Amino acid sequence: MVRFGLLTKRDKVLLALIVAFLVLLDLAFIWGPTIASFILSLTNWNGIGAITARSFVGLKNYVTLFTSYLFFKPALLHNLIYLGVLAFVATPLGIFFAVLLDRELAGTRIYQTIFYLPVVLPLVVVGFIWELQYAPTDGFINNALGLVKSNHIIDWLGDPRINLFAVLIAASWRHVGYIMVLYLAGLKSVDPTLREAARLDGANAWQTFFRVVFPVMMPINVVIAVITTIESLRAFDIAYIINRGKNGLELLSTLIVNNSISEANLIGFGSAIAVVLLVISLVPIVTFLVTMDRRIE
Repeated sequence: MVRFGLLTKRDKVLLALIVAFLVLLDLAFIWGPTIASFILSLTNWNGIGAITARSFVGLKNYVTLFTSYLFFKPALLHNLIYLGVLAFVATPLGIFFAVLLDRELAGTRIYQTIFYLPVVLPLVVVGFIWELQYAPTDGFINNALGLVKSNHIIDWLGDPRINLFAVLIAASWRHVGYIMVLYLAGLKSVDPTLREAARLDGANAWQTFFRVVFPVMMPINVVIAVITTIESLRAFDIAYIINRGKNGLELLSTLIVNNSISEANLIGFGSAIAVVLLVISLVPIVTFLVTMDRRIE
């Protein structure tokens, strides 16, 4: 280990420049926009002209958001449903596939490629693909189920009672492959002697995974939990591609866009929604990380 006192003056200057550069990047791309969003959330600025003292309206945007904005509660509920499906359906399914593929089955590489293929596609492309699959008369799903011939066509994306779940299937299709690859990489790093010791102690495959492998994979589990939470709260692309996040597909992220850069130009109000989404995102992630950090210690 190199002691800081052994560094030359040139080394110290170089380290200081590197740290300063990283701090500037952090301020420019993370803290700067965050602080700007909070300041804008206290205004009624519409994006035209300068922000003056008369633009500041205090907490009025937040009061409107929580008391009279009709789309806030449905959007928040949809984000929670999104989180629930990804956390309790898609993520366990991805872990299950990873455990299966870790057994070196015949054609493992082919299965990995198939499951991972949706991950390399942009979410916009995923949205287009599933929009074609869900098309009422020409889509694959209604035709495969025979609903077109029987004239019982289901409008998967147009019906506000079911379109959120149709979108969740598309999102899960991509999320499963993502989790599978992450977890499979973690499984490859587990010391095989642990499994062998568990097997000699009489543990079956189920007990070996949940009592030996899963605790050892705790750092990967933390990463996956954080990624799943972030993916569900920043969900945007697929819902926006389908119907711009309206008619049953309201999400907090689509509300931000629809209020800020659409014809409404309510940048102050959209910024208030963004701040609320930031707080909602930070609460579970920070709580979970602190809890896991204490357990690891």
